[in-house]
Amino acid sequence: MNTRKPMSEEAKARIAEGVRKSFEAKRLAAGITPINVPSGTVNGPVELLGIVPELVKMNELVFDPSLFVPMKIGNEVDALFSTLGGLTKSTNFILIGDPGVGKSTVTLDIISGLQGNGNKCLFISAEMDRTDLYLYVQRYPKFGEIDILFLPEYDEHNPKLVLEAILENGYDVVLIDSFIEVQDSIKEFNKIAGNSAEKWLVDLMKSHNMGRNKTGAYTSFLCIQQVNKDGSFVGTNKLKHNTHGMMEIRFTGDDRYMQFIKNRKGEVLKKLYYDLSTPKDVSYSYEDPSASDEDDDEEDEERDYSKLGIRNSRD
Repeated sequence: MNTRKPMSEEAKARIAEGVRKSFEAKRLAAGITPINVPSGTVNGPVELLGIVPELVKMNELVFDPSLFVPMKIGNEVDALFSTLGGLTKSTNFILIGDPGVGKSTVTLDIISGLQGNGNKCLFISAEMDRTDLYLYVQRYPKFGEIDILFLPEYDEHNPKLVLEAILENGYDVVLIDSFIEVQDSIKEFNKIAGNSAEKWLVDLMKSHNMGRNKTGAYTSFLCIQQVNKDGSFVGTNKLKHNTHGMMEIRFTGDDRYMQFIKNRKGEVLKKLYYDLSTPKDVSYSYEDPSASDEDDDEEDEERDYSKLGIRNSRD
């Protein structure tokens, strides 16, 4: 049986050089030139097909000052979103929560406050129809002032084109309910994988974060997202990493609260309680309602003891 001799190092080097020259010729023909990285970073030039990396010095960057002016909601939620007090521009937040906790109600209340303070807002509804929202507006009339896109009404049209056309108008804040439903509509119509649909939607959001619309608005997105059976976030790490914060909206006994478990702009694990029983509005408080109930019980107990002329045994 014939055996092939191992290739010499010299032969390997010739082949590698031939491949390198062929690759370089194709790059030059495409107008792509090698990129020299400063010494000490890597050894020699770095060649990246079609990518021109940019080294950045933060003290040389210039931003539009309006990017750092927070958009005001006008209530206690402002302090939750950022240390600046309000929702910052060009940011994306994911909101997850328990079924029936009031995610749609409280987020519609948030963008209503933002719009009432002069910001242009849009609600993209992929789960509710006009009848559903009509009932919401009967209870909370201010919701009726928000622009709404009912995406399911365009099932026969490409949702990519519908979303691109609507967002081109330029909005300060866009609420999506829910992200996974919009993603699924893109996936099903275009017959692409779920990850590809998610990437397209994330890229669209990032584009509008940068003001790439006809009004130059640095759009912020609030995206309600569904959860798994264990209450955990539905979505890939790419979606998680491309958001500035993740808010949980939860029940605790009979009470409801929201808190950030990730927030690049503000505090985390700070609970803000809210009440949906207030007519025509949502009320908020950083005070734990259950703690107040305990205090009331203690006061009642004190009164009961005093009637008997007995001091509270805990004193």
